[in-house]
Amino acid sequence: MAGIAILLDLWRKNPSFFSGQTLHSYGSFSATAAASAAAASVAAATPFASRFLFGNAGISVAQCDAGATWSDDYISKLRSASANIFQNDSLKYSTKEYYIELKPLFSAFGAKSLAMTSLRSFLMFYLPLLEPHTNMEDDDEDFLQETPEESHVDLVVPFKKSVKQIMRETTVVTTRRVLERLAVTYFSQRMAWKLLKDVPKSAVRKADRGMPTLVYFFRISRTTFRGHFLGVAASWLVQVGIEIYRFFSWMINSEEEIDRADKAQRAKLLGKKVTCTTVKCGASLVFASIGAGIGATLFRPSAGQWIGCAAGDLAGPIIVSVCFEKVLHVDL
Repeated sequence: MAGIAILLDLWRKNPSFFSGQTLHSYGSFSATAAASAAAASVAAATPFASRFLFGNAGISVAQCDAGATWSDDYISKLRSASANIFQNDSLKYSTKEYYIELKPLFSAFGAKSLAMTSLRSFLMFYLPLLEPHTNMEDDDEDFLQETPEESHVDLVVPFKKSVKQIMRETTVVTTRRVLERLAVTYFSQRMAWKLLKDVPKSAVRKADRGMPTLVYFFRISRTTFRGHFLGVAASWLVQVGIEIYRFFSWMINSEEEIDRADKAQRAKLLGKKVTCTTVKCGASLVFASIGAGIGATLFRPSAGQWIGCAAGDLAGPIIVSVCFEKVLHVDL
């Protein structure tokens, strides 16, 4: 290739040295060879073999456009074909995106949420007062001797209990919002999405997939377990925090000197309350998951999951308490 470049350079400098028939007599000097020689001379600037003849001066080579060209129509078709390659379904890679929507931190103090919490708390403590107190004795004298003071109902104590229940529930909801933000910050996006997932909507999506009954029950129970975990954890933190606060408040505000035995007994009682709270919260989480799976299987997915979760959350601690009392003779 360098020899061809030297011959071309000599022919360009001294055209009379080579006759017109000299190059034409050799059939190997085709247009392709000339183009390749020109390209080689461009790539190497001045060939090493010809530097002693022409020095270091650069040699300009004219490029030939006589080669095959592509039409504009062909180029447009090529571009459209390359664009369709990436739009083909066989090359689409499905990547699941996790949308995490955090609720406001103080959502428990909203008008609707606070009204529902207050109504539920007042009904919890005032409905037992509306039950009729029947006198089983048939003695008319006792009925006539009944005084108004005996039928007086104290409304202050249920009111105080209702206010305490409202404060406790709002604290639990606010603690859950804090735990949600901690989960988003320190956990992976996939794990945080599972903990913050809207479980009733997830039950509807799973029902549309046509799963077998056992698989569907297991999936709903597992999803409910994850989605209900932060709520149960918030409830456990609040209850344990209240018990610890009562213990240290008793130690600080006690006017008399605290005996070591009394202090040990109080600490043992605190440990028992923490254990009971842990067992009840665990039972609430497990039974809520099972109840959600049963409700979503027997009834509509969304409503059945919500009803089953609420029923299991309420019945779980009661069932565990009864079992502990009858089997282990332990009062929870």
